[in-house]
Amino acid sequence: MRIVAGKHRGTKLVAPENWTTRPTADRTRESLFGILSGGKHGDPVTDGLVVDVFAGTGALGLEALSRGAAEVFFIESDREAVTALQKNIIRLRAGGDVTVIEGDVLNLHRTSPRPVTLVLMDPPYRSGFAAPALDKLHERGWIDGNTLIVVECEKGEELEVPEWLEEIEARTYGRARLNFFRPNFSVDAGKEKLGEA
Repeated sequence: MRIVAGKHRGTKLVAPENWTTRPTADRTRESLFGILSGGKHGDPVTDGLVVDVFAGTGALGLEALSRGAAEVFFIESDREAVTALQKNIIRLRAGGDVTVIEGDVLNLHRTSPRPVTLVLMDPPYRSGFAAPALDKLHERGWIDGNTLIVVECEKGEELEVPEWLEEIEARTYGRARLNFFRPNFSVDAGKEKLGEA
């Protein structure tokens, strides 16, 4: 795995030895950021606040940082993945621009300093984790009506997401499918809807 573009282009990323978790392929990551930089969905990366959920080695979030994100949060519960992520942060000398939250996003207590511009989420395929993770992020103030959300899943997977999301695009790359969403609520209405659930 390498950073595809930006100020850290070509930097090799480390992963735990004998790691069974599936990282986003470099080509899929390149395609994703090509879409994000194309202007179709605004520009959530440049000077943006990004959260990389189920971050693994941090490839998605570090790619965003390389391409101009102001700050990236990483949420990851696997100890070995966190160790690799921290090594990659050191390798990119990115410590001042990132925050690693070690723990399960479904039990997230930390609030965001402000709603993020971009959520990058690559949960284990067919895990069903995307919907509850997104609900938790919204509940804790990470998502508002302007946040762009990208969830990777397996090509044939029936992805479940909260009802307050509207799919605006989907692209398939090999085994993976990238799903793009925008919240379809005003901030206050969305919070009330979650409170009623």
